[in-house]
Amino acid sequence: MADEPAPSVTAPETAAKKPRRRTAAPAKDAPAPAAKADTPAKEAPRAPKRASLTPELRALLAERTALDGRRPIFGRQAANRYYRIGRDGAWRRPRGLQSKQRRHYGYRAKIVRIGYRSPAAVRGRVPSGFVPVLVRNRDELDGLDARTQAAIVARTVGTRRRLGIEEEARRLGIRVLNPIVKGDREE
Repeated sequence: MADEPAPSVTAPETAAKKPRRRTAAPAKDAPAPAAKADTPAKEAPRAPKRASLTPELRALLAERTALDGRRPIFGRQAANRYYRIGRDGAWRRPRGLQSKQRRHYGYRAKIVRIGYRSPAAVRGRVPSGFVPVLVRNRDELDGLDARTQAAIVARTVGTRRRLGIEEEARRLGIRVLNPIVKGDREE
């Protein structure tokens, strides 16, 4: 017993040996299975995950993403000192005569300037490339282009109407950027 080597089993070999499932073979005379009765004849178009963009717009979106990484956080002067100033994160230009931030001292927060702006062609688009359009009822979905525009349901819309808008958008193949129902489709 001592002279017999123990069988060595490596991890890749155990992962490769998975048990095979046995399924019943169909009978030779059995007809082909029919399609599900509850499946609709014509399915709604699936909403695209990303907008269809030209290569130029796609490159500008990538450039904007790179700019977002380099853009500083624009802090309001004395936002750390007073709760009423710093709580909303709103930018206000420093106007004090002796303000170090206005005079661009390096140890102060950066000031908003035009050089930090994103390219004009992609300004206002969401990261997936869609142009967001505010929607308040089902009828406003009819004018949307599903390839380039996406719907944002207004915050004043209640749950019942919102669900109706989302169902209509799913039927038309329009992307909703702020859905209540997260799943695409049960399959």
